[in-house]
Amino acid sequence: MCCDWLVCFINGCGTPHLKIHKTGWLRKVNIAPPQMGQQQQCCYVCSHHGVCVQKLCSAPIVEVVEGRALVQCRISGSAVQDSDPPPLSSRIFSFLDVVTLCRCAQVSRSWNVLALDGSNWQRIDLFDFQRDIEGRVVENISKRCGGFLRKLSLRGCLGVGDSALRTFSQNCRNIELLSLNGCTKITDSTCNSLSKFCPKLKHLDLASCTSITNLSLKALSEGCPLLEQLNISWCDQVTKDGVQALVRCCPGLKGLFLKGCIQLEDEALKHIGGHCPELVTLNLQTCSDGGGTLQITDEGLITICRGCHRLQSLCVSGCANITDAILHALGQNCPRLRILEVARCSQLTDVGFTTLARNCHELEKMDLEECVQITDGTLIQLSIHCPRLQVLSLSHCELITDDGIRHLGSGPCAHDRLEVIELDNCPLITDASLEHLKSCHSLDRIELYDCQQITRAGIKRLRTHLPNIKVHAYFAPVTPPPSVGGSRQRFCRCCILL
Repeated sequence: MCCDWLVCFINGCGTPHLKIHKTGWLRKVNIAPPQMGQQQQCCYVCSHHGVCVQKLCSAPIVEVVEGRALVQCRISGSAVQDSDPPPLSSRIFSFLDVVTLCRCAQVSRSWNVLALDGSNWQRIDLFDFQRDIEGRVVENISKRCGGFLRKLSLRGCLGVGDSALRTFSQNCRNIELLSLNGCTKITDSTCNSLSKFCPKLKHLDLASCTSITNLSLKALSEGCPLLEQLNISWCDQVTKDGVQALVRCCPGLKGLFLKGCIQLEDEALKHIGGHCPELVTLNLQTCSDGGGTLQITDEGLITICRGCHRLQSLCVSGCANITDAILHALGQNCPRLRILEVARCSQLTDVGFTTLARNCHELEKMDLEECVQITDGTLIQLSIHCPRLQVLSLSHCELITDDGIRHLGSGPCAHDRLEVIELDNCPLITDASLEHLKSCHSLDRIELYDCQQITRAGIKRLRTHLPNIKVHAYFAPVTPPPSVGGSRQRFCRCCILL
């Protein structure tokens, strides 16, 4: 739907519906034969403007050939006949998004056929229309696209349920990527349908579909052997049994997102480590039960490291029971590691990070928030051995000092790589650290909240060298003297964001 035009998308026919235009009613007019140098007339005209509100109808006719109009194509810049045959017209239409295709479908009968041809609907993202998408819309899209559809995102479409996705699965058997993130009506029935009809499925996002259970994983393992990436974050009914069934039949898994799956334990990780040699990305953030009993330990993660040598991204933030043994295992087995997120893993120390840095030279992003035992020693090792480091979070690492930042600022990553550094709640950091970061020409953002020894003057000096940097800092307002006989100020002076 566009601002001027409502297209019938529910029944899949693309028929325009009359509605009130911004400044007048739309009325239907007869189509007159095109004349040289005139505007092509169309079906619906705004009574106020007297021109067609269909965006692509108002192009001037440059030539009439055998009774058909040639118009100036706004996509390629060349003249395109109203009934141009493939491949030119089809090629042009293949680059258009869903909204533009719906508009083009109203220009003429031939454009309607081209715009609604299933081959132009191989990739559809309906996130922007999530509030309006109901099950019948998905069903009609599947009938229109059929076997052409490869990628569909229904992220956030709360109105879509199992029935619509069963019809979709039957009609779109070549689907490779499907996002159902946040579709809370989805149950195991949908995964049964996908298993039965969609054997080519490679990427599936079921995050926050909280009704999903082990039965879904078992169904996917039986019918979708090509699965490469699965997101079941916050599907808190999944246990080790479901993971075991999945990984045994899907050996090509490269990405597993298990964030918030609070019933997982070391046994599940052992199954992953034993059956997923291609694994590249693993997210286990906050995998602990509601009572806080920590179930992910060194034992399970070490199995992952030993069995998944291609691992590039690992998130175990919130798994507070892990120790330096994990960092040693990563350093010894996963040299391609690029992203490591270990926020709130308070048992990790400089010893473990030293082993990691000396063996994982491709590290680009590290989240060490609340790793409260690390000191400048970790920064020294990162500055020497990790030249590709781009993002580093040291929030609440209270033992970090200016000397550690000095080594980081003089390391090989500083000049061209380092983009983000988070130093909030590091009480020992002073303006001297900002001086050490002046040479970091790629630095885009720095977090300095609650760094009590950082001053406005220090930030100002940093900005003279890095004028485009985003500095996030807080300075408590100066307490004003008590007013004598004056009126109270009526505006807030509680904080300053730089």
